[in-house]
Amino acid sequence: MNTLSKRQALLALNSLPHVGPVTLRRLMDAYRGDAHQILESSVVDLKAVEGVGDKMAATIRAWSEFFNLEKEEGSLERNGARFIIQEDEAYPELLRETYDPPIGLYWKGKYEIDRPCIAIVGTRRGTLYGLSMARKFAGELARLGFCIVSGMARGTDTAAHEGALEAGGKTVAVLGCGLDIIYPPENLDLYRELAEKGAVMSEFPFGRRADRQTFPMRNRVVAGMCEAVIVIESDLAGGSMITARFAGEQGRTLMALPGRVDQRSSAGCHQLLRDGAILVRSVEDILEELRYQKPVMQELDFGGGSASGASVVGVSEEESALLACFAGGALLSPDALSELLKRPISEVSATLMALELKRRVVKRADGSFEAL
Repeated sequence: MNTLSKRQALLALNSLPHVGPVTLRRLMDAYRGDAHQILESSVVDLKAVEGVGDKMAATIRAWSEFFNLEKEEGSLERNGARFIIQEDEAYPELLRETYDPPIGLYWKGKYEIDRPCIAIVGTRRGTLYGLSMARKFAGELARLGFCIVSGMARGTDTAAHEGALEAGGKTVAVLGCGLDIIYPPENLDLYRELAEKGAVMSEFPFGRRADRQTFPMRNRVVAGMCEAVIVIESDLAGGSMITARFAGEQGRTLMALPGRVDQRSSAGCHQLLRDGAILVRSVEDILEELRYQKPVMQELDFGGGSASGASVVGVSEEESALLACFAGGALLSPDALSELLKRPISEVSATLMALELKRRVVKRADGSFEAL
């Protein structure tokens, strides 16, 4: 047991059968995140944790009979994946800050989250209008430097991923099954393109198939890693409404696209709007609500032989002045920066957006910014 690293111990715990996600979280809380101690505990001590019965305690106690480290690491290698734990820099920051983040993520693809994320979700049976809007929003937001997150399901999710990829942007799919299972199967080509140009991730071990339990868990991850969730089309019940609920519980900005009042596919969005979700008609609405200003792309210096000779990470005088405000590790809101710089909030927001695209600042879950 002592030969296992922390990552391997978490991988073992995450892979055990009969250990549900709720109980796993309780175990991690009870043992203060020490996976080694959980695996070494007696049946009596394990059963003292709420939700742990005889079968689960026996499984954990005999964990080595259920978990083959060599086989699991071989599966990671064969699938071109890795297991990311919360201490890793690659673990999505906003997801780490949620109440119940996964203890680890199976991650396929070289891309790591390096920009603000926005989730675009909706029904699997989208209308032409809904699918076109999902593709349009995803493409425009990806061009502006956002990462588009969705669940790779049929319909809206697929349209969102495709829109981001067609725009040459970044997109991440969160699966409700193991990375070795392509669901739905017709999205095999999309899965491969996501793994090549973006990333595919899951909290579920290899071989775990999608079911009624895994989809809601997937939806909480989609909401948790994003600044905002946009619901394109949804009936009153369904996965998108679950994602919307998680967005509200996690303090994320919730937006919805209005549709025809006589279509069931818009009923969920209209209910969300009545309950206080932000009405979205265009990308400008999204940027305004998130307090970004759409940048003039020609003004962003990404190198390539500009007259000033600036590099990819070069900054303008206005950006340098703003960055100076973060000296000493300060965490500042756009309002505070506006007061410090004596500049309109609209100009400050535009500068912050440009610096995010250049990876010089990052927006935190509470809306404040810090320099990288």
